[in-house]
Amino acid sequence: MSLFSLLSVGASGMSAQRARAELLVENLANAETTRTPEGGPYRRKDVVFETTPINSPFASVFNSELQSISGVGVSDVIVDTSDPERRYMPGHPDADKEGYVAFPKINTAEDMVDLMGAARSFEANVAAMSAVKDMIQRSIDLAR
Repeated sequence: MSLFSLLSVGASGMSAQRARAELLVENLANAETTRTPEGGPYRRKDVVFETTPINSPFASVFNSELQSISGVGVSDVIVDTSDPERRYMPGHPDADKEGYVAFPKINTAEDMVDLMGAARSFEANVAAMSAVKDMIQRSIDLAR
């Protein structure tokens, strides 16, 4: 496995975790949104990760001699289709005739924990890329 390909693996992980964090922040920001342009309350979104082949400038050289290298990517964004949470708020502008307002089914504590996990995963990829960079630098120093 090439050290340069490992950088691509780390970069794919960072990109996937960034996409996950963006959706989690969107969920948190819209936790109380009762009206969207599509109608009804905001719907929670989640990412689905998949294994993807790594395409780096060095991959073609090394793939002929080594195993293929895989990274991670976002394959889909799933929108929650479950029924929204209903709260009795008769004075709210979005209340139905019975006085209930449909709110997104978002657990802010759960999304905050998921966001912390995404941040930790991103940091782990940064640390791995830093270690690879150090190995490359040491290899160059040894070649001198």
